[in-house]
Amino acid sequence: MTIRFDGKVVIVTGAGGGLGRSHALDFARRGATVVVNDLGGAVDGSGGGSEAAQKVVAEITAAGGTAIANGASVTDDAGVAHLVKQTTDAFGRIDILIANAGILRDKSFAKMEIKDFEAVMAVHVMGTVKPAKAVWQIMRDQQYGRIVVTTSSTGLYGNFGQTNYGCAKLGLVGFMNTLKLEGAKDNIKVNAICPVAATRMTENLMPPEMLEALKPEFVTPAVVFLASEDAPTGVIISAGAGVFSSSQIVESRGINLGHNANADTVAENWAKISDFTGAKHFTMGGEHSAHIFERLQDAPVAG
Repeated sequence: MTIRFDGKVVIVTGAGGGLGRSHALDFARRGATVVVNDLGGAVDGSGGGSEAAQKVVAEITAAGGTAIANGASVTDDAGVAHLVKQTTDAFGRIDILIANAGILRDKSFAKMEIKDFEAVMAVHVMGTVKPAKAVWQIMRDQQYGRIVVTTSSTGLYGNFGQTNYGCAKLGLVGFMNTLKLEGAKDNIKVNAICPVAATRMTENLMPPEMLEALKPEFVTPAVVFLASEDAPTGVIISAGAGVFSSSQIVESRGINLGHNANADTVAENWAKISDFTGAKHFTMGGEHSAHIFERLQDAPVAG
């Protein structure tokens, strides 16, 4: 089976380099019309210009593909509105949004200024939410849409010096978890990619041989799959160096301690409470509530 995107229009944010560029090039190779969005700023989000996006467009068109550049910031309401209008004016539809734009402001929490937290949250969270909101009704009207958000192992598992980044990246999983439910009836699928890749944002953190093994193009196959016609919805795929896996939030079976439970009985039973044997993944909040009610059918454990 060859996944194709003929007749489909995809917006890739942060596509002037690294992961976004790799995603944009592969979508174009597979027949998509690509809108290459990139502010062209530094890794910390400062500066900007559309030169990087123009270069990727030139690569795509030189290979026979169709692409246009857009230099809007994904945090700017007017810029996002222009991005969507430019795309619909040129191509009449928007089928896929790859929300890839990001910045880093790494510091330990003790040394981090609130402005560094707010800047990272603005780009990663609102810089995903704003484009998604701008294309949402278009996708509903089309009865077709694919959105891929970009999470991180820092969000899923933590990483020293990245409280801002981790908060933002796990927030996007929460965004995906509800959006997948709201989009289901309109054939809109929403997924998350958790990349491990050598980009401008990671090049100072890894030795050269590791950078070579972690090229961005080794992540792109998962992104393209998650945006395809037959993609699943509401899943997280981790990808790096040709290795692919899937992540989930799971919950232990738990125990019923009864209405007389207190902190002491919780402490005494912590080993049972935190036993993940047979742990479950829930696909919506209601399933979590049902899990609690299910445990109420068990006889309370004596405290």
